[in-house]
Order: sequence, then structure tokens, then C-alpha cells
Amino acid sequence: MKITGAVLEEIGRPRPFADSRPISISELELGGPGPTEILVRLEAAGICHSDLSVVDGNRVRPVPMLLGHEAAGRVVEVGSEVTDLEPGQRVVMSFLPRCEKCENCAADGRLPCTAGSRSNNEGTLLHGSTHLSRADEKVHHHLGVSGFATHAVVDRASAVPVGDDIPAEVAAVLGCAVLTGGGAVLNAARPETKDSIMIVGLGGVGMAALITAISQGISRIVAVDTFEAKLEHARRLGAHEAYTPQQVLEDGIKARYVIECAGNPRAFETAFAATAVGGTTITAGLPSPEARASISPLTVTAEARTIVGSYLGSAVPSRDIPKYAQLWREGKLPVEELISKRIGLADINEAMDQLADGKAVRQVIIFDA
Repeated sequence: MKITGAVLEEIGRPRPFADSRPISISELELGGPGPTEILVRLEAAGICHSDLSVVDGNRVRPVPMLLGHEAAGRVVEVGSEVTDLEPGQRVVMSFLPRCEKCENCAADGRLPCTAGSRSNNEGTLLHGSTHLSRADEKVHHHLGVSGFATHAVVDRASAVPVGDDIPAEVAAVLGCAVLTGGGAVLNAARPETKDSIMIVGLGGVGMAALITAISQGISRIVAVDTFEAKLEHARRLGAHEAYTPQQVLEDGIKARYVIECAGNPRAFETAFAATAVGGTTITAGLPSPEARASISPLTVTAEARTIVGSYLGSAVPSRDIPKYAQLWREGKLPVEELISKRIGLADINEAMDQLADGKAVRQVIIFDA
């Protein structure tokens, strides 16, 4: 079938992307789903740093590539081996499918699936299939989803059903920002209500971590960012304290759990410095592979510190997405507050500039029915 999608043509074009136009809006051919796959009509898709990291070259992927990994839509067709989904159901995409067979999949979300990681790196779906082309040219899948398009074929393992009461834009943001930020709180940090928690970096993932901590009634929640507008937003959402990184370092502000969500080595250093004696630093951001941070190993030993990596919120999507959806239903997780702007597919290059400038929390593409 013919679809329209946002295709990354070349990695590393100069900014502003609004001028260099690394992403084109193209007509493509999408093949039908294989036995373990489903065809989805996309309704909404969030724009994340994991998309930007491919555009700017921090994550090298094969191109041309149809971008987008945080998305939600309606099932149109299911493969012959898919028995638990039906056309018309709303599903949330998860960018790391799980084969449920490898050793990593037995680690309760702590480790990424081996097969899912391999297929993501290769630009295919979970079992190695590809369904995208343009004229005679192969177009690669992005993180098993390619959600910046009118339709997508994904493996069943990349989709989690949610109820019709969950709005499409909320459902989309559950699939990455909330899964990653919320999971850094619930799965990696696991604070008790009496604890203190600090979030460093208030993009989509950081704000999701913030509202998740608030939903759990944590007694002291500290928000940290360089932008005053984001700090004010965090205060409105319920953060007890809000500071710039400079204030944190100069005033010696500490917390029991500190979650770094910026994907920046300086943010990691700030998070480590702000972790209390006996505390835990959780890193959920994804910096460039060449990025390096400087910390004192002696501090880890002498202060009995822990450093924990949390990829995709250490999540099992099929378990965790319904949990966040229920928190939203109960009015405890205001996911709408993460959405800073609703845009059209044609605005994608400009949206990447907004994200790179640190001005956006979550921009969401809304697709017409």
C-alpha cells in the first residue's frame, strides 16, 4: 500500500535542520504484515531525542530510514499467527521488542533483548523482515516502529494494546517518554514514600519521571534543568523544589535517588555530585558514544554509592504500559502535561531544531483520520 512518511535521507546535515532539510516527506510502498506482524494506522507520534540522535549522527543507523518510534494507532490487519489482537484496537508502540527467548529477556526488563537490539541496529523488524521501499530503493525501519508515517507494519512484540479511553496522543507518549522516565523511577530507583528523589533534565523523559514520582507520593521531589520555563512547569506539576544545575552544585543540594535524563555527560556529573551518601545515581539519558564524564571512584566506595543504568526504564512494556495507563485513568499521571506542542508531519525538520535547542518537552505529530 502507498503511505506517506518522514524519511531521513542523510545523517549529520548542519543545523538549522529547517534549512538543511535532512528529513523528507515521501510517498513510500509498505508491504503487508508477515505471520507475526500487524498493520497499524498511526494516530499520533511523539518526537524524541532518540530520533534526533539519528538525525545529528550521535546514533549511526542505516539510511534512508523512516523515523519515529514513539507512536500509537489502530490495528488494521493482523498476521496469521497473531491471535490476541483485532482490527480496530488501539495499540502503543514499544521501540525495543522482546523475543522472550534470550537470557536478557529473562532479566525482568533490566537488560535489553538481544534479538530486538540487533534488529534495531540493522533497521529491520524483530525477525529480520523489511516492508518499506521507495521506487526501487529499500527504506529502513527505525527501532522496529517507523512511526512518523500514516501507517506502519510492526512485529506483534512491538505493540501493546490499550483501551479506547486512552487518547491517542497520551497513548503515544506512554510508549517511550513515560516508559523510560517512569520506569527509571519505578523499576530502577524504587524509592519509598519517605525518600527524596531528584530529576536532572526535564525533557519528555525527565518530566515523565517527575510526574511518576509525584504519583507515588514521594516526600521530596527535586527538579533540575537549565531552562527556567521548564523549572516553572515542574513546580506547577508538583515538584517540591526546582533548581538550575549551577544552584545544585554551588549549594550542595542532595537527594537519595538522582535520575539523569538529559543524555549529557555534564548532566551525569551533576547527578552524581547531587547523590547523597549511600544513595543511587540512575542514568536514563543516551549521550553520544564518544561522550565522557569525570567522577571520583573513591566517592563510590567511601560513600557506599550505587550507579545504575536504566534503558527504556528497565521496562517490560506489556506489563508496564497498562500500569501507566491505569495511573492516567485514576488522574494520578497527567501525561497531557508532557505535550508542549501538537504539529503536522510536514513540520518535522523544524521540530528537530526545537528539540535540539532544548525548548521542547514533547512535540506530538497528530495524523488525520
